[in-house]
Amino acid sequence: MESLAVDTDRVLAIVLAGGKGSRMDVLTQRRAKPTLPFGGVFSLLDICLSNLVNSHVRDVWVVVQYHASSFDPVLAHGRPWDLDRNLGGLRVLPPQQGIGDEEEGMATGNADSLFRIRRLISQHDPEVVLVLSADHVYSLDHREVLRTHREAGAECTVVTTTIGLEEVGHHTLVDVDEDGRVTGVHHKPDEPHTETIASEVFAYDAKVLVEILDGLRERLGGEAPDGDSGLGDFSEHLLPELVQRGKVVAHELPGYWRDLGRPSAYFRAHQDLLAGDLGILHSRDWPMRTASPQGPAARVHEGAEVLDAMLGNGSEIHGRVERCVIGPDVVVEAGAVVHDAVLMRGVHVRRDARIGWSVLDARCEIGAGARVGAEEAQDATSRLKSEEVTLVGMDAAVAAGAEVPHGSRVEPGTTVS
Repeated sequence: MESLAVDTDRVLAIVLAGGKGSRMDVLTQRRAKPTLPFGGVFSLLDICLSNLVNSHVRDVWVVVQYHASSFDPVLAHGRPWDLDRNLGGLRVLPPQQGIGDEEEGMATGNADSLFRIRRLISQHDPEVVLVLSADHVYSLDHREVLRTHREAGAECTVVTTTIGLEEVGHHTLVDVDEDGRVTGVHHKPDEPHTETIASEVFAYDAKVLVEILDGLRERLGGEAPDGDSGLGDFSEHLLPELVQRGKVVAHELPGYWRDLGRPSAYFRAHQDLLAGDLGILHSRDWPMRTASPQGPAARVHEGAEVLDAMLGNGSEIHGRVERCVIGPDVVVEAGAVVHDAVLMRGVHVRRDARIGWSVLDARCEIGAGARVGAEEAQDATSRLKSEEVTLVGMDAAVAAGAEVPHGSRVEPGTTVS
């Protein structure tokens, strides 16, 4: 990407990575959603952090909460992104106790999460606060966002994207006038009227953000349960309050964007990746960095068939693999057929097993002759619903000859016999 002369010295990035991710079902029962693998060797958090560092943003806070320890191997103290530094760099913010009733405990929404760290933001004294979620796939030069924000004299800049009407009900809709000013936001409406949504990347004037957070808490806190600021998610109170002040602008995100918060979206994003690079994972000018362990090259053995697939390091393919993303250290034995699937690290598929339209989490064991998911290949362009994607949780096993029907959920650590 073109180098931009945009000052990032007083920019603080806050990655909100504390959500439970319950819509991902068994895939997030033993990990936080931002640590989910993507594209075989990366994690969702890798994409978010790489975009920031490639944009020369060097002060990055990651707010964690649910399964906080699952972030440790993914973040690796910030080393892959050169964020393990003495001044600035990576800071991980878990929930706290003993710091005051308003700030301690578990956050109940992304705006509430910001409220709980507002004093830390004030002490850091940034000019601009970039706030990002960590469960999306996209490529973005944040310096472009900062330039839009500063040139408009904005109090908030909302990075927007356009998606199909069948998907917009899961997101915050944004009304934008012909001058690029945001005139309205709508929290997951039942009857969407636009295809423009908030991509969950925002730039805030830091002082205004803290002022608004305090003001909303004073107004809403009396009606909220103990330990809850009442602010909820961005689009419930924070963004509408800023829009009313008239200084919120939009910055349109170029290129691909997808929210991977549902099994169907997670599966579809991998199918999109197989259809083309998307301009995200393989750019030398905009590299994606990761702490994923290194390993030997993948090996395709004599007699194996691999069609339209991505193979992670250390994988061993003896059978047939078609339209799949295969993670590191996966073994597919002779006679096994795996199609239209995502297999995470260390999955072992025994001889003559069949897997289709499924996501298998790390270290799953599929027995000889077992059947998982859809037996027959379907139209790769069809739009699956989340309940139609078969999910097998981490460390689960399917016994030899057993069957896991299409759309099933197998709990982590269990055995299907």
